[in-house]
Amino acid sequence: MAKPDAISLKQARRIALTAQGLSGSQPAPKATRWTTLARAIDDLNLLQIDSVNVLSRSHYLPLFSRLGTYDRAVLDRHTLNGRKRECFEYWAHEASFLPHRFQPLLRWRMDDAKNGQGIYKGLTQFAKERPEVIERTLQRVRAEGPLRPRDFGQPAVRSGEWWGWNDNKTALEYLFWTGDVTTAKRDGFERIYDVPNRVLPDDTVNAPTPSRADAMRELARQSARALGIATEIDIRDYFRLPVEDCRRAVAELAEEGGICEVQVEGWNKPTYLWKDARPARRFDRATVLSPFDPLVWNRDRAHRLFGFHYRIEIYTPAPQRQYGYYVLPVLVGEDLVGRLCMKADRQAGALRINAAWHEDGIAAGEVSQAIAPGLSEMAYWLGLDRVEVARKGNLAAALASAVISLPRA
Repeated sequence: MAKPDAISLKQARRIALTAQGLSGSQPAPKATRWTTLARAIDDLNLLQIDSVNVLSRSHYLPLFSRLGTYDRAVLDRHTLNGRKRECFEYWAHEASFLPHRFQPLLRWRMDDAKNGQGIYKGLTQFAKERPEVIERTLQRVRAEGPLRPRDFGQPAVRSGEWWGWNDNKTALEYLFWTGDVTTAKRDGFERIYDVPNRVLPDDTVNAPTPSRADAMRELARQSARALGIATEIDIRDYFRLPVEDCRRAVAELAEEGGICEVQVEGWNKPTYLWKDARPARRFDRATVLSPFDPLVWNRDRAHRLFGFHYRIEIYTPAPQRQYGYYVLPVLVGEDLVGRLCMKADRQAGALRINAAWHEDGIAAGEVSQAIAPGLSEMAYWLGLDRVEVARKGNLAAALASAVISLPRA
């Protein structure tokens, strides 16, 4: 058997950044059309959703990191509430917006949920113990949808593992897992549910269901393409595929030539290169990344690629936090060089940098000069008047100086 080709860590990093749409020059601010947003989403396969809104809803941020200023209302019309919606919502890496083409590929997960697999145990237990609530809730959505939990007239209470989940909310979430209902739209962050044939396009609803093996292979293929270079575990993690199914799919992809095994410098697991992966020539952008950005959501891979140890500290008690509450990695060129604890203070009109840190061996002045314009652009994009930097962290003084020295609009 031939020895796998050797790939330097620098090459691997460049391949990963290129696959994720984070190479090239810093994008010029613009009001982006949907076609541009759609291409970026297609590169990533999905946008992960999260309820935390201290800076911005998480699904908005990956596109800002790649495209700069864009009109969030355009994204909303095609993901949340519009008749032109071209994405649907379901469990992928986590809860995510995905292009409609992924819906048939994820029906195996819906079937698994009906069989009590791959779903929160509390929901499975509820469905076993209260099948009449599940059926009654589904029938009401079919007859009256779209509906939100409060439309059922039951007050929000603590139910099992979740705050504010009454019986009907629990039933709706179970039905969302099983694919019997989907998100018709959102009001703020609240899901409003309806049956799929009133929400999804006819050609999606009527698309044939692929075999489990075919679906797993295609999802693994899309993961490998979006990652560029990845271990089998990395590929599995992208859509949270079952271990044995993914292992088989990766082997089949390698056999058919969709991926090839390589040896990355310093990595001790078999690694696979997407067949069309090529590193870009330029890496000139400076931006921040959402904690839920596909480049860094797999913390182990981020460490292997960038030597960047990253953990989100939202659920860590404040006295025990090392870097802050909502911390975003800083990407400059082809390196993760620091992290910023950020908050959109909408009442004061300020983008607050509550703490700023650079990695060891990084020049604070250079990082600050590189990232300051992007922070100013983010403030504008979020409808804020200014950037304010608190004096916490080893990057804070230099960043405050760089922000102050920016030319006024």
